[in-house]
Formats: sequence, C-alpha cells, structure tokens
Amino acid sequence: MLDGIRRELRPMIALAAPVALAEIGWTTMGLVDTLMVGPLGPAAIGAVGLGSIAFLSVGIFGMGLLLGLDTLVAQAYGAGRIDRCRHWLRQGVYLAILAAVPLTLLGYAVIATLPAWGLAPEVSAIATPYMQVVMLSLLPLLLYAAFRRYLQAMNLVRPVTVALVTANIVNVIVNWVLIHGRLGFPALGATGAAWATVLSRVYMAAALGTAIVLHDRRSVANRPAVSRRLDGKALARLLTLGVPAGLQIVLEIAVFAVATALAGRLSAAALAAHQIALNIWAVIYMVPLGLNSAGAVRVGHAVGRRDHAALARAGWTALALGAAFTATSALVFVAAGRPLIAAFSGDASVLALGPSLLSIAGVCLIFDGTQGIATGVLRGLGDTHVPMLTNLAGHWVIGLPLGYTACFVWGWGVQGLWVGLATGITLVGLTLLWVWARRARSWMPAA
Repeated sequence: MLDGIRRELRPMIALAAPVALAEIGWTTMGLVDTLMVGPLGPAAIGAVGLGSIAFLSVGIFGMGLLLGLDTLVAQAYGAGRIDRCRHWLRQGVYLAILAAVPLTLLGYAVIATLPAWGLAPEVSAIATPYMQVVMLSLLPLLLYAAFRRYLQAMNLVRPVTVALVTANIVNVIVNWVLIHGRLGFPALGATGAAWATVLSRVYMAAALGTAIVLHDRRSVANRPAVSRRLDGKALARLLTLGVPAGLQIVLEIAVFAVATALAGRLSAAALAAHQIALNIWAVIYMVPLGLNSAGAVRVGHAVGRRDHAALARAGWTALALGAAFTATSALVFVAAGRPLIAAFSGDASVLALGPSLLSIAGVCLIFDGTQGIATGVLRGLGDTHVPMLTNLAGHWVIGLPLGYTACFVWGWGVQGLWVGLATGITLVGLTLLWVWARRARSWMPAA
C-alpha cells in the first residue's frame, strides 16, 4: 500500500494543488471582505460574517446538488466516454438554472426571519441589506459550480485556478471602491462588500464558461455531438447523488450558521472573535476540500476503468496528504493564535477570546480534514448518503446540543460553542474514515 501511495502522490498533488488554490481563492473572498470592513467596527465584521454564512446555508445546497457531476463526469472520463462527459455538463447547467429560482426565494425568506434571531441591533441593521444584495449572486454561483465540476473531472484545473485568482482581484478592487466610496461612487459600507461579491461571482461563471468553449474549439476530436434536450432521467440521477450531498453540506454549514447566531446573542465582540476564527479555519480547510475534490475525481476515474487497486490507492493518498497538512496547521493554530486574530482586529475583547477558539479548532483539525476528504472519496464511489447521515448525527444530534449546553447552561461562553462543534466534527471524521476503509476493501466493479 505504501508503494502505491507513493506512486499516486504526483498525480494526486497535480490535481489537488490547483483545486486547493481555487478553494483558498473562493474562501479568501470572504476573508478579504471581513478584512476590508474591519475598520467599520466589530458590528460590521459580525454582520458580514453572519450574512455570508446565512447565504451559504442556502447557496451551498444548490452547489451540493451539482456535486454528482464529480462522480458522473469522472467515471465517464475514466471510461473514455467524452460524449457522456459533455452530456452530464449540459444537464448540470439545466439543473443549476432550475434550482436557482426556488433557492433564491428561500434565501429572501431567510432574510425576512432576521428580526427573530435575537441579534444585537447594530449587527442586524448591517446584516439585512448585506444579505439582500448578496442573494443576487446565487445563479452565477451555481453556473460556476457546474462548470467547475466538469472541468475538474476532466483534469482541466488550470482555468479554475486562474478564474478564482483573478476574481479575487475583482473583489478587492470593487470592495475598495464601494465600501468607502472612491472614484466618485457612494460609500456603501458593508453593502458595498456584498456588491463586490455579486460582481465577482458573475465574473467567475463567465470565465469558466469561456474556458469550456475555448477548450472545445481546440479539441475538435473530443467534441462529439450532444443532445441539447433536458434529460429527465439524467437529472434524476444527478439529484439522487446531489440531494444527499447538498444536504450534507447544508447540515455542516448550517450548524456553523446557528452557532454564529448563538454567538451573536452573547456580544458583538464574541461574534467578531467567532467569525474571525471561523474564517481562518475555513481558509485552512480549503486544502482538505481541494483533496476532497481531487480524491473524488481520482476515485471516480478508477471506478470508470474498473481498477480496484487504483481506487484504494487514490483514496488513501488523499487522506494521508490531508492528515499531514492538518496536523501541521493545528500546531500553527495553537502556537500563533493571537497574531492571527490580531491581523483582523485590534479590539481588546476580540483579542481576549479569539486565540482560545483557534486552539479548540487546532485540537480537532485533523478530524475535520479527515471527514472532508472521506466525503470526497466516498462520493467518487457514488456514495453520498452515508456522509449526509453521519453529518446529521455528529453535528446536530451531538455537536450543536453539546455546544449550546456548554455555552448557555455551563456558562463557558463562545468557547463552549466551539467545544461542542469540535466534538461533533471529531466523531464525523472517525466514522467516515471507518466507512471508507470498509468500502475500499470490499469494492467490486459492476458487471
């Protein structure tokens, strides 16, 4: 097995590195927004973080619906069926468009409930207009997700990386202009950051769509005729894989959204410290998330070739790389928590709380990476149901209730919330690692 992992390292890193950079680029947008609204005060930091995670609770489900493209395009590519790859892309685009309307309406329904969240008044006043604007970015975000899944499964990762890097430049420029009102534009504060997010996501979708068109024009031999009709059976197959995957991500994101809302009930400083630590954690998690996608693709290719040895090798390599990275990151979280928090806020109350949250995150970071990567390699096998059920139990049955109890009953404050979240993540990681080990050992190609 060790020899196999060494052989798999190069192709896995070649795929995972640009994907991880793209994931970092994706999360960096939220991090940049938080940094650039930082001078507006803790309420603005908390509101932007709260608005972003509330949006993701809706938008990430739509993106999750498209995760079936990882499985279906990768397996078709592994089998040499480029025509099927193109077919799945077209159906993925149709699904993105069909899902955008109800999910956008749901997003605005969530915004309407903000007064009942019990937020500090200064946070609520900023969060509402921020969320109303950022919800406009849902359709371009879903189109971007469909294009990206297709490109990754075809081993075409360079356009994804380039799009995310340049989109971050767009985001910084528009933030600079609209938050503080430069070049003759009005000063929109945190709402300006929301408009920057919308324009950046439109740009990302357009960039990847253009990359696909240009690739097809260059690769005449790989451009088979594909029907333009909406295929009901194909959409049903995408939904069979995508609904559990989307629910799994929503369950994970939503538990952090609820925790963020609970932190907002404590104080503006607690919410700001929570959000800053969460943003830093999210950036680190992008590397395991890149390995999630790379592992899903490499396992999917092996399934398409019906190669059991390559399947196991790909999954274990992704998990080993993730463990090495998260163990190193955990040490940084524990040793350098205060400087990391201080980069975002000089507020004394925030600095008093933030480092302890990063230390808690560091303790469970390796399990967080394990659960993320195991979810990906299981998706490559076509299994999205078990990760969804495991997340439901770990986060909502155990993690969040424990965090609530520790915070409000035992009086541990925001640190108690994080102890609960960390416990849930650890249990999910251990369970999914065990499931992968069993599946990889017993997998047999379909007849």
